[in-house]
Amino acid sequence: MTPVPSAPTRDDDLCLRPATELAALLRARELSARELLEAHLARIERVDPRVNAIVTLDAEGACAAADAADAALAAGEAVGPLHGLPAAHKDTHQTGGMRTTWGSPLHADTVPARDELVVERLRQAGAVRVGKTNVPEFAAGSQTVNPLFGATHNPWRHGLSAGGSSGGAAAALVAGLVPVAEGSDMGGSLRNPAAFCNVVGLRPTPGRVPTWPAAMGWSTLSVQGPMGRTVADVALVLSAVAGPDPRVPISLADDPAGFAAPLDGDLRGLRVAWARDLGGLVPVDPAITAVLEDVLPVVESLGATVEEACPDLREADEVFGTLRAWLFEATFGDVVRRSPDQVKETIRANAAVGAALTGADVARAELAHTRLHERVVGFFDRYDVLLAPTTQVLPFPVELEYPTEVAGVPQADYLGWMRSCTLVSATGCPALSLPGGFTDDGLPVGLQVVTAPRTDRRLLEVAHAIEQATGHGRRRPPL
Repeated sequence: MTPVPSAPTRDDDLCLRPATELAALLRARELSARELLEAHLARIERVDPRVNAIVTLDAEGACAAADAADAALAAGEAVGPLHGLPAAHKDTHQTGGMRTTWGSPLHADTVPARDELVVERLRQAGAVRVGKTNVPEFAAGSQTVNPLFGATHNPWRHGLSAGGSSGGAAAALVAGLVPVAEGSDMGGSLRNPAAFCNVVGLRPTPGRVPTWPAAMGWSTLSVQGPMGRTVADVALVLSAVAGPDPRVPISLADDPAGFAAPLDGDLRGLRVAWARDLGGLVPVDPAITAVLEDVLPVVESLGATVEEACPDLREADEVFGTLRAWLFEATFGDVVRRSPDQVKETIRANAAVGAALTGADVARAELAHTRLHERVVGFFDRYDVLLAPTTQVLPFPVELEYPTEVAGVPQADYLGWMRSCTLVSATGCPALSLPGGFTDDGLPVGLQVVTAPRTDRRLLEVAHAIEQATGHGRRRPPL
């Protein structure tokens, strides 16, 4: 039976305001961190039983942190950009003193001794830790369900997937349970759930948000990044979590404070490429492309030129598939061999492919990776931005582990329906999923916005301009 929405409370409006607006109210002491937290805790209690986005909640610890935040402001202390904002952390990110399960029975009772870097930076920026958001087992796959906590439901329609692997984070944001969240993205885990839930998810340039600890510090395939209800909210969180760290060999040295500056919405003269199916490489549900093509005239009205074009991504499948399998063997191989019955089949299969790779296989993938990068850089000499569908399918039933066909085309494996994101992951470009509109029956569609490597600030500016012109991100589910 579909849960019946309960009556909204007077605090609900507060819980749905942009994080940038809430941060300004907190700094001006027009709103206390404790008041903001209590509004969110009340909404979590009322709404989350229907969504299942937050799987570990520490109300007592959050209240203590909120009180400390208020005391710091009252004392005139310098505070960070996220001071007093409630935040939830992906349950694959280690939180010191708080359970971190990775969605796996093997870690049902694991309590790390310390925060990992992205969590530490959010705390140092003043965020108030509320709890952990749901994930698929070990973040593998883009459907948020696991043996410990079950499925996260899409706030737009109970019974449908919220995407993944940062599905709990995306659902929590659009449901008003927290104003800011973070996640990770190897093959779309920030972008897919953002598209399914009508929020913003940013996959930054690799190294923009350093990941530590990490088993393979030189890998560029998996990144961590921010999620929010608006592009400006995402930029604010990025300003807190980006920046170099000497322990991370690929970390970028740029000053992260620049991401928090007001975003310029001027697209005049912008050269935009529209790739409805990424150069014919991926099938896409026609309902998705129909929605997104309505965005193109809006982009042109802002002064940009739009052409159908796509970089040559022909080797991206080989690059992503090989390097992902190699990473899975390095990360999960020992776990799979030690406890095969307690790890889901798709992880076992990927680790097995990785274990069978030869040095020559990996070398071929790295050579292809280099060629792909060169072609993509050349493409962005001709175009400023690439627009494409974030997902190939609409939100599907939570009982389905993954779609086996897209637009009538059978998919070879559980990653097939995610290729609109995995092909982009292989390029190393920053990519963002932006609310792109709704189908006739009210399901959200994500627009994927991609710019040249290391141009994360430009990506945010372009996405912000489109967001402000379309207004799709302002729509909220009836919870």
